[in-house]
Amino acid sequence: MSFLNQLEKRRSIYAIGKNVFASQAEIEELIQKTVRLSPSAFNSQTSRVVTLYGASHKKFWEIVRESLRKLVPAEAFAGTDAKISSFEAGYGTVLFYEDQDVVKSLQEQFALYADNFPVWSEHSTGIAQFAVWTALAEQNIGASLQHYNPVVDAEVADVYEIPSNWKLRAQLVFGSIEAPAGEKTYMENSERFKTFN
Repeated sequence: MSFLNQLEKRRSIYAIGKNVFASQAEIEELIQKTVRLSPSAFNSQTSRVVTLYGASHKKFWEIVRESLRKLVPAEAFAGTDAKISSFEAGYGTVLFYEDQDVVKSLQEQFALYADNFPVWSEHSTGIAQFAVWTALAEQNIGASLQHYNPVVDAEVADVYEIPSNWKLRAQLVFGSIEAPAGEKTYMENSERFKTFN
């Protein structure tokens, strides 16, 4: 499969289940290798990953559900609850973090670029997220990227013993593809691209 085919295959899959053919060990190896190979500014390797399976995966989405219950009006919570249940139905969740101690250290070492390192850290996590998402898609594992941070950060850090210098950036929930992604539309190229000679 070409790289462009892999990009095309990576979609937001919301109907996911637990019928994944790869073993947990194979998925874990895939995630770790993908993050390891993902580029980062100054080879800083700021990305940190926590992968949740089984009861830990279910617990995470319970934390999200109960955190949102405090924020979403009761009359609107049924939709939120159904959405969280659809994520809970998946096989696992990848929590993407960025190590702020590494970012601060780089800011001290390279003062001229100090303002850029937090931005470059965000680039690094985005690349890692995209790479893992695409690698899972290549293995016929569906996923969607979620952002329930910072609402859940403190409780998740407590439950999973996350170091205080790790900052939660995104959650990639994954599982078997129970229904295909919806149709995707694209803007006109003329609205997005400029080319000069």
